[in-house]
Parts: sequence; structure tokens; C-alpha cells
Amino acid sequence: MTILNLLLRNPGGSATQMNFSVRRLLMAGFTGRNQKIAMKHVEELLAYGVVAPKKTPSFYAVPNHLVSTVTELEVLGKNTSGEVEPVLLFHRGQRYLSVGSDHTDRELEKTSIAKSKVMCGKILAPEVWSYKEVKNGWDKLLLRSWIGHSRKKTIYQEAPLGAFLQPEKLVRLAQSYIRGGNLDGTVLFLGTIPIVGSGLGFSANFSGELIDKARKRQLSFSYRIKPMNWLKGDF
Repeated sequence: MTILNLLLRNPGGSATQMNFSVRRLLMAGFTGRNQKIAMKHVEELLAYGVVAPKKTPSFYAVPNHLVSTVTELEVLGKNTSGEVEPVLLFHRGQRYLSVGSDHTDRELEKTSIAKSKVMCGKILAPEVWSYKEVKNGWDKLLLRSWIGHSRKKTIYQEAPLGAFLQPEKLVRLAQSYIRGGNLDGTVLFLGTIPIVGSGLGFSANFSGELIDKARKRQLSFSYRIKPMNWLKGDF
């Protein structure tokens, strides 16, 4: 079982250690509250050759060891990219919110979305907030991502969480995928938002953040993508 060493950040700025035992990792997709916006992401994938799922929202089970807070992610091949997502964690009867990246193999995604999800690690910010603190202001929380590094960073995605289906609805849907419906120990990625501009962005660096303007705070992550270029030949 994967253990994540996280910090629970309180509104006043103090933090407490939280050791989270990951029992399961579940990825939601195509979760836009506005179906026109949701279809924009579908169209982005179709343009790249990905076949859209028959049912939305969709859920994909991923081995729990693939989620981590590392800052360097090793991948097979060059055609992989990140997607910023809000993330819910269910721990001892409580819910927590963080932000992460569903890094995905785009070539394999053309054949199978489900299989593409298990080819790359999933990145999680090292800090979380209590869901209770943000649930009333959920729609105004701002999600962003960038590709590139330092001064060459380019905004890649940006939208408020109001663009997503309501979290309670997504939780209920997730429960229907789990035997017994108990989400304790689950890391649930809630889906992503459309790209600013056009086309998937392939970069050696990916970063994202979730901003709570009301409390003047944010959760963030950043990582470097490292292809396995030490391999001889094509794999």
C-alpha cells in the first residue's frame, strides 16, 4: 500500500502532518458541469486521435502505487503530457482537497484511455485542505496549469471549479464504482479542464495550482518530465 506524507494546511497558515494510506486510486474524466465545455475537451482529444468514451462522466481505476508527490516523473516515450485536476482524498471519515496532474500517455490513449492512465505516474501536491473549509466556496476556487519552466512558462489551463460537476455528485458516482461504496483510503482525481488555446502541450516541465482567493492561499505542484532516453532502440 502506498503511503503519502502530506501536510494539512489550516486557514491560519499552520500545518499538521497527515500520513495517508492509499487503498485505491480513481480517475474521473469528462466531468464538466456545462456539457459544451466538457465536449471541448472531448474535441481536443478527438483532434489528437483519441476515441471519446461512450459514457460520461467516466471513471478509470489505476494502481495505487502510481500516485506520489515527486518532482521528477520518468516516462516511456516523448508523447506524454499532464492535466491539472482537483483531487479529493478520503481519510478516516473525512474529506480533503488537493491538486494534482493526471499525466497520460497520449499515443496509447488513441487505442485505450483506460490503459493510457496506467502508463504514467500521477502527481499530487504535498499539501491538502479540509474539504469542509472550502465546500461553500467551491465554485470560486481557481484551477490553473503551466507548461515550461521559469520565465518560459506558458499558461496551459485555467478555470474555476464551478466548471466541474458538483463534488457531491462526483462522489456519489465514484461510490457506485467501488464495491461496498466505502471511499476511505481513496484518492479521487476529479477530471480536467480545456486547454487555453489549441492543441495538447508537450513540455519537459508541468506545474499546477489551486487558488483560494477568499483565504489568500494556494496549493501547488511542479515536476519535470524525464523520458527514458537511456533505452537503446524504440520501445
